[in-house]
Amino acid sequence: MESELRSPDYFKRSDLKVGVIGCGYVGLPLILRFAERGHSVWGFDIDPSKVGMLNSGQSYLRHIPAEDIKRAVGTGRFIATHDFSKLKMVDAILICVPTPLDERREPDLTYVEQTAIEVAKHLQQGQLVVLESTTYPGTTEELVQPILERSGLRGPIPKGGENAGRASDFLLAFSPEREDPGNKHYNVGTIPKVIGGVDPASRQAAEHLYGQIVPRIVPVSSTRAAEMTKLLENIFRCVNIALVNELKMLCLRMGIDIWEVIDAAATKPFGFMPFYPGPGLGGHCIPLDPFYLSWKAREFDFATRFIELAGEINTNMPYLAVDAVAEALNRCEKSLKGSHVLVLGVAYKKDIDDIRESPAFKIMELLMKRGGRVEYNDPYAPALHKMRHYDFSHLRSLPLTPENLAKQDCVVIATDHTAYDYKMIVDHAPLVVDTRNATRGVSSNREKIVLC
Repeated sequence: MESELRSPDYFKRSDLKVGVIGCGYVGLPLILRFAERGHSVWGFDIDPSKVGMLNSGQSYLRHIPAEDIKRAVGTGRFIATHDFSKLKMVDAILICVPTPLDERREPDLTYVEQTAIEVAKHLQQGQLVVLESTTYPGTTEELVQPILERSGLRGPIPKGGENAGRASDFLLAFSPEREDPGNKHYNVGTIPKVIGGVDPASRQAAEHLYGQIVPRIVPVSSTRAAEMTKLLENIFRCVNIALVNELKMLCLRMGIDIWEVIDAAATKPFGFMPFYPGPGLGGHCIPLDPFYLSWKAREFDFATRFIELAGEINTNMPYLAVDAVAEALNRCEKSLKGSHVLVLGVAYKKDIDDIRESPAFKIMELLMKRGGRVEYNDPYAPALHKMRHYDFSHLRSLPLTPENLAKQDCVVIATDHTAYDYKMIVDHAPLVVDTRNATRGVSSNREKIVLC
């Protein structure tokens, strides 16, 4: 059985046992997809409240219906647990944990490292381990594999490496997540999957595993190539958003509407892809990935100046938004200090409940530091919890009523949720600073609106 389990062809089976570590925005859709395709799935998470909700068929992510979780649990194909010893029971272990930045904007791989240590305690011969967390090239082989080998099992050897071709005791691959919360057109079952293995056997095993749940497999030559692929995808967006953010600043000085310019340019049927400015970047990947790559590049005496500049421009956008609020209040003969400011939207993009790395929190922090009396409203975030860099746990979403809007000195649109009635907001708020051009369809009271 062990020799069969080590064979990549074993992972063609339709009755595999799959363990997914991290039941969040990446892990949970993956769990449900494997269960839907008939596999038995264990969802591992260190948060007991998440484990309890999942096992009772409840969802804590707005874009994942509770019905989908109930169905997977009801069929017996999905069980959530915080008992990592059950990793011994699975054929494949997929790691979907966060990879944030630390206070110095350097990679913080604590979650990946701690998870690998936990996996090593229970690793069995023949298991396939796949890292999905976004990270710098080299993480799978340089960090994860040595930790897994503390189990006493031998890991795979890259093609061309010393002792290449010798039998390994477990398989190891990297396949970057491609989740886009709130995107109704694409999900884990419709997006192609990039896969790189430490050795050919590891890649083939991962291809067979994921090939059962995605429409297309995109194999690459190594885990490093797969890790770099994910960084390229997100840095591409980061750089282009930085470009339009810089053009927005120039257009504001020149009296040109940047959104009109982008819409006009987007009519070109070739050679142009529209990106839109905003108050900064949010989400788990795009604000972080440039710094992951620039940090790793220093190991090779290489300065990623272009990428770092894009990161700096995007990081500076919340500061510009707060400056716009102060200037707008000043024109109304008011000081930011002591003014009541309502921030609309704390999700990092519209129509989702994902608040990770949202620029709204930096805006709120800066407003408070300058003496503003800050409240927020978000239909998808009724209360805030303590986060890695911010603690707004004392705040609750202020009901968005004409009376509450009229009490503000300024309303800042940080996230352009479609649920907002922008005409009502403009009609009743004394002053509106719009960072998303969300009020473009409002024709009345335009003198109240400041675009930034």
